[in-house]
Amino acid sequence: MQNKNFDIWLAIGLNILHYRKEQGMTQLQLAEKCNLSRNHLQRIETAASSCTLDTLINIAEALNIPLVKLFEFKD
Repeated sequence: MQNKNFDIWLAIGLNILHYRKEQGMTQLQLAEKCNLSRNHLQRIETAASSCTLDTLINIAEALNIPLVKLFEFKD
């Protein structure tokens, strides 16, 4: 995915990766909790593809974090 929002999607993906690893969860474990394929989750984490808001809500719920945490971007 190379579009004008790539940097935002990359930041969201890195936040997902951060919270997933912080909880000691594998991509497969998180993907299963969200009813996604591991490959799709990997593509979201690396900003190779975007996803729906519903998917982001499911990911945040599976990680037991508020949705807003996925949108907290570091400089």
